[in-house]
Amino acid sequence: MLDWDEDLKSTDTPAAKPFAAMPSATASREAASISMPAPQLSGESTTSARRGNVEHTTARRVRAADKRIINGQTDVNQLVPFKYKWAWEKYLATCANHWMPQEVNMSRDIALWKDPNGLTDDERRIIKRNLGFFVTADSLAANNIVLGTYRHITAPECRQFLLRQAFEEAIHTHAYQYIVESLGLDESEIFNAYNEVQSIRDKDEFLIPFIDAIMDPNFVTGTLQADQTLLKSLIVFACLMEGLFFYVGFTQILAMGRQNKMTGAAEQYQYILRDESMHCNFGIDLINQIKLENPQLWTAEFKASIRALFQKAVELEYRYAEDTMPRGVLGLNASMFKGYLRFIANRRAVQIGLEALFPNEENPFPWMSEMIDLKKERNFFETRVIEYQSGGALSWD
Repeated sequence: MLDWDEDLKSTDTPAAKPFAAMPSATASREAASISMPAPQLSGESTTSARRGNVEHTTARRVRAADKRIINGQTDVNQLVPFKYKWAWEKYLATCANHWMPQEVNMSRDIALWKDPNGLTDDERRIIKRNLGFFVTADSLAANNIVLGTYRHITAPECRQFLLRQAFEEAIHTHAYQYIVESLGLDESEIFNAYNEVQSIRDKDEFLIPFIDAIMDPNFVTGTLQADQTLLKSLIVFACLMEGLFFYVGFTQILAMGRQNKMTGAAEQYQYILRDESMHCNFGIDLINQIKLENPQLWTAEFKASIRALFQKAVELEYRYAEDTMPRGVLGLNASMFKGYLRFIANRRAVQIGLEALFPNEENPFPWMSEMIDLKKERNFFETRVIEYQSGGALSWD
């Protein structure tokens, strides 16, 4: 998983100068004919600025061994030679899983929702609370990638995955909007739930500071404090937002689908779960690679702060589970979800090198693991609507 390609030998040539690397933020091409010291650009690290009239005087080709996840000095425009093959393979895997929301038939869901006796009040509450959280959560995720994380990652293989991930977050927001529209729900109520429903608002207020920190145009990496800020944001994003906060909602809707209720919504949630599982796994690999390349960041104090964030996230999700399920429904209850949250939190902690926070917890929902693999349920590509056309099938007049 954490491996490197063999270094590729390169020779310096007197060819045209290469583009400037863009470590940690937006940068521009250097003016090749100007010999005066290059000014530091907004969002550019001091290391990058110093390189302006040093290494770029030669046209040495990129070597895989020189790449770094953060604070790299190689040209981010050059995808190859690969160093982080795991990132490229995950990018290819996400591309192979492409889907669109409107390909899912929602007719049964619509009929069930409109039937006064189709769902209980508790089941309707679950659906509306779920959509109220997710319609904005994936927008937060996309903005975090595009306006924050992407700027500070200097490995082009990882950037390639992040571009695909941002697109998938847009698809997920589209999917939730499609469900809201199909069911004829009050859009202003659902989309503004993150301001009006306390259990949803609390989760978002926990997340937003870690997103804002790296979206700040003045934030740059290159110091111990800044690099720890970025690493903490990545952990919150991958392990707690995508790896924990999403899972109660997924479990509730998928449990409903297992009882032959809201099957269209459940199908879409299943595809989203598969995508988010890949996002989470990529994020964990990214975190572990940064730790490997920057061991000075993983201090005892830093680990203690991460454990405290895990504890806080679990508490917030406890409250969300209680809010969405004040009574038992679907053979589930908030207490069961608390056990599931502790199990998931343990798993995420161990995956990034921390000790389990809640020893001896077991998974009360083993069927959730099966949901990630669509082959165990149905062949998605056999369910596409007949009007769907791939790009290669389109004719252009």
